[in-house]
Amino acid sequence: MSILKINGGRELLGSVAVHGAKNAVLPILAASLLAGGETAIRNCPNLSDVGAAVKILNHLGCTAKLDSGTVNVNSQSLTRTDIPHDLMREMRSSVIFLGAVLARGGEATLSMPGGCELGPRPVDIHLKALSDLGAEITEEGGNIICTAAHLRGTRVNLSFPSVGATENTMLAASLADGTTIITNAAREPEIWDLQCYLRALGVSVHGAGTPTITIVGTKIRADVEHRVIPDRIVASTFLAAAAVTRSDVEVTDVIPSHLSTVTDALSEMGCLIELGGDSIHIKSTGQLRAIRPVITEPYPGFPTDVQPQLMAAALKADGTTVFVENIFENRFRHTEELRRLGADIKVEGRVAMVTGVPRLTGAQVTSTDLRGGAALVVAALGAEGTTEISALSHIDRGYDGLENSLASLGADIIRV
Repeated sequence: MSILKINGGRELLGSVAVHGAKNAVLPILAASLLAGGETAIRNCPNLSDVGAAVKILNHLGCTAKLDSGTVNVNSQSLTRTDIPHDLMREMRSSVIFLGAVLARGGEATLSMPGGCELGPRPVDIHLKALSDLGAEITEEGGNIICTAAHLRGTRVNLSFPSVGATENTMLAASLADGTTIITNAAREPEIWDLQCYLRALGVSVHGAGTPTITIVGTKIRADVEHRVIPDRIVASTFLAAAAVTRSDVEVTDVIPSHLSTVTDALSEMGCLIELGGDSIHIKSTGQLRAIRPVITEPYPGFPTDVQPQLMAAALKADGTTVFVENIFENRFRHTEELRRLGADIKVEGRVAMVTGVPRLTGAQVTSTDLRGGAALVVAALGAEGTTEISALSHIDRGYDGLENSLASLGADIIRV
């Protein structure tokens, strides 16, 4: 079993680049099924979730391989329309393949996604959208079975702006007959990136980034290249690490507008933030301050995927910061591990109250989930003494070489 060993209390200094966005790569990999040709997805991070998506594509009859930051996919052949339970469990967001497999193969069978460390992720919104497009859906033996001889464009109103349901609907609608209009669509930047890829395939789609997306279904056969957008969550993690260690760091290869709520919060905490064309410079020199309540919401609100890391930065801030989690019911599991470092956190339901303490001290802790694990790394960097973090498989789902990036800034961190 590997652990991260971190000797905290060191100031970070220098520049660090951000890799491609996990949450953009995965739906684009699913969308590559629609191409019926060759796709080269560039700026792709080497993550366990990406590896699982590549396995799914190969299982379905495609040829897919990650090599030096590029995933090459040949989707001319689709020989299966089922994704077995073991592959579904490897990647919790694997339901994103449902719309693409159904549209391309006329049927799709996936095992029912179970709950994960953040609580259940119901697929009802996904299934309702596909049903609106003409799919017949049954559940049998723990599997979801979707069939559709012909998907038909229609108006799809999502009951919640779910990112995954928006993406699944976009994928299915790309091969449907007629026009589909999605209302109450998710507005995340990753939706916009998926739109860019679909447009490269020749699909008429517009509206990504707004609550209404319009897709005109078409016959697709294309060979394309696409470069995914930078990972705003990874960038936010570097910024939080700089804040808690009172450091001077430039984060490069980013789209600053994607992080506006995060940089606003860090500025309110007392950090100096300077935005460049594709960079963010953060300087944290004095005592951090508690800030107004941090309330997670769908984009453009504060991202749930950054709430744990910002909480870690607030552990030594002067005063009390309130965090309200509106997306995942179990997003505060990491707080028990942060308390082992000396954090003062009180949790009641979906509300956590963090009162800053003068010092944190190293301890042995366990990563509870992907972003909770990142929060432990941030907190450990700001703690005195040595912290050992286990269960790194969670962190590896979303960070490509996190310890190497932090070490390049001067952090004393190694994987043992």
